[in-house]
Amino acid sequence: MTDPSLLGADEATFIATARADDTARFALLTERHRRALQVHCYRMLANYDDSQDLTQETFLRAWNKRESFDGRAALRTWLYRIATNACLDFLEKRNRRTPVPAELPGAGSEVRYLQPYPDRMLPEDPHESAVARETIELAFIVAVQHLPPRQRAALILRDVLGWPAATTADALELSVASVTSALQRARVTMREQLPDRRLDWRTPATHELSDDERATVKAWVDAHERNDLDGLLSLMREDLRFAMPPDPGVWVTAESALDSWVSNGFGGPGYDDWRCIVTTVNRMPAVVEYLRTPDQPVYRLFAIDVLHIVDGRIAELTGFNAADKPWLGLPPTL
Repeated sequence: MTDPSLLGADEATFIATARADDTARFALLTERHRRALQVHCYRMLANYDDSQDLTQETFLRAWNKRESFDGRAALRTWLYRIATNACLDFLEKRNRRTPVPAELPGAGSEVRYLQPYPDRMLPEDPHESAVARETIELAFIVAVQHLPPRQRAALILRDVLGWPAATTADALELSVASVTSALQRARVTMREQLPDRRLDWRTPATHELSDDERATVKAWVDAHERNDLDGLLSLMREDLRFAMPPDPGVWVTAESALDSWVSNGFGGPGYDDWRCIVTTVNRMPAVVEYLRTPDQPVYRLFAIDVLHIVDGRIAELTGFNAADKPWLGLPPTL
């Protein structure tokens, strides 16, 4: 029997709840961890829908395993362990959940299952929210997808959450030496995928959107609403990288990206009456596009462009269909 006097309040209450089979109290105790666990699953899976499902699976497994919790680890740590292994089980059954080579030579790879993550669903704790800033950006999420699942888990547990090696090894049912080796290999891959980014993710990021970045976003909205192709082109770096998952294809120059938009109708009849609003997803600036066609009286939600801005110009643009993502919390019409 565990001595309640040696436990934290959450842990002691959880054990009492488990013994009493108190489902309502169990829900209250675990629900407070939902946002942090869902972000953890999202880092593992790069997909909002899947992260939501796996968080729910975590709570189901936690209920089924409730009697095994003895308080030797914090309740939060125990839940993270369950969530990690639920994600690993999910990935083991889905061979297609890895990046695929881009069709265009020199474009690298693409993560077609990538989805944006709404900022309003990030953890409310200030420290967690600050640490999440860089490890929720699309570049980080995509880079992590290049790691084998257990390397991915080791990197997130050790370098993002700051877990000790022994705790990580216990969660992944590996030796400390195996975890250390997996982490070293994961760090090498991350340096290759993020050559210009800092790799110390346990330190809260201090970067906020600068005045120059806000100016770039404002100019982008203005040019988009006016169908100003030259204006859009001037705001993009020549080596811009553009993708729109889950659709296949990566464009690696500003001109090729713009050509693809024009070939799909942008600026032409039926695709020339736009209104845009500015928001953030994945702690990144994003422009939400609304389109009004001649047969409609209102502007309807169309797409969301997530922007990575470097020195006042857009270096990466990732577009998503917004109409099928109600969890973004965007108004359907303007």
